Amino acid sequence: FFSTQALFSFIQSIQHHIIMQNEAGENVDLYVPRKCSWTSRLIEAKDHSSVQINVANVDPVTGMATGESTPYALAGYIRFKSEGDMALTALVEKNDAKTMTME
Repeated sequence: FFSTQALFSFIQSIQHHIIMQNEAGENVDLYVPRKCSWTSRLIEAKDHSSVQINVANVDPVTGMATGESTPYALAGYIRFKSEGDMALTALVEKNDAKTMTME
């Protein structure tokens, strides 16, 4: 029914739509789910108690904010268990230790 070239072209067109990227390789999905930074669970669209907090990056020499920030997403599950503060503190300390060893 199909020639090999037609079948190959059809498969490529399907794969292009599944990946949801444009020719430049940029993500063009309408909704990209987030993952909790602490538990690595997917944060569902209906999780209205989840938060994303941007923590400012600080220059270790001057102690001033560099203008960049590191985002942390916390699922509502963690906040419901009253572990949000502990999780955020641990994540920031872990990231801080990682950046200190890189310098």
